[in-house]
Amino acid sequence: MRFTKMHGIGNDYVYVNCFAEEAHNPAQMAITVSDRHTGIGSDGLILICPSETADVKMRMFNADGSESQMCGNGIRCVAKYTYDHELTAAGGTFSAGGQRSFERSLKVETGRGILTLGLEIGDDGKVSQVCVNMGQPILKGLDIPVNIAAEQVVDHDIEIDDQQLSMTCVSMGNPHAVIFCSESVEDLTLDKVGPLIENHELFPERVNAHFVKIDGPNELTMRTWERGSGITLACGTGACAVAVAGVLSGRCERNVVAHLPGGDLDLNWCQDDNCVYMTGGATEVFSGEF
Repeated sequence: MRFTKMHGIGNDYVYVNCFAEEAHNPAQMAITVSDRHTGIGSDGLILICPSETADVKMRMFNADGSESQMCGNGIRCVAKYTYDHELTAAGGTFSAGGQRSFERSLKVETGRGILTLGLEIGDDGKVSQVCVNMGQPILKGLDIPVNIAAEQVVDHDIEIDDQQLSMTCVSMGNPHAVIFCSESVEDLTLDKVGPLIENHELFPERVNAHFVKIDGPNELTMRTWERGSGITLACGTGACAVAVAGVLSGRCERNVVAHLPGGDLDLNWCQDDNCVYMTGGATEVFSGEF
C-alpha cells in the first residue's frame, strides 16, 4: 500500500489515496500504521476517497482504530494533497467569513457533512495554507453529547481526581470539553488528567479534553488530550471549540490566535453566519510503501 505522511502543525496522520489504493479493514490498519515503534508512526489514519457529492471524501481513524467524523488539521492536509496531486480540479474563490479571500477552493465530504475550504497557493504552485469553514458549533448538551440537559454547557463544574474543574462543552462534529486555567498549561500532567476526562461518565461517546490559558482577548495557549489518540501536538476541531468556548464564557473575542505545541491557528467565529473559520498550514513529509 502506498501512503503519504502529512501533518497540520504537528498533528500527523498517514494518508492513503483511495483513488489509487484499496484500504481493507481501515480500523485495524489505523492501529498498525500509527504505532510509532513498529509502524509508520502517526496520530491516526486518513483515507482520501472519491465522492459523489464533493471533490473528495475524507475518512478519519484515530490511533486506536475508532472512526471520527472530522479532523480539522487532517482536512487541511486532505485539501493540500488533493490539489498538489491533481486528484480533482479546484474551484473558484473562497471568502473566510468576509475577512479574507482565497484564490482556490475545494469541497470535502466528511462525517459532519460537506465542508468548503479555501486554498492559498505558494510560489511553487503548491498549497501553503488552508482555510476551512468548519460549520456551526453544536452547543446543546445532549447533542454534543454530554449527559447534561442544557441549551449550553458553560463553566459547568466537574470533579476529576478530587479536583473541581470548570468546563465548557462544544461539538464541532466531535465532542470537546474545554477547561480554562489561570496558570500556565505547560506543567500540566496531561497524561494523568486527560484519560480521566476522556472517559468520564458525563460523556457517552468519550470526549476530547483541552486545557487553555487566555493570553489576551485575541490570543490563547492550549494543550490537548485527544479521544482515542492521547496527547497530540495540535487539534483543529479542538482549537475551534476552544475559540467558541472562550466567547461563550466571555473570556475572549471572536477572532483569536490559538498557540498549540505544534504551531498556531487563526480562528474566527463569524457572527454573520455562525460558522467557525480555521486557517493554518499543511505539510507533506514523505511518501512510501507499507
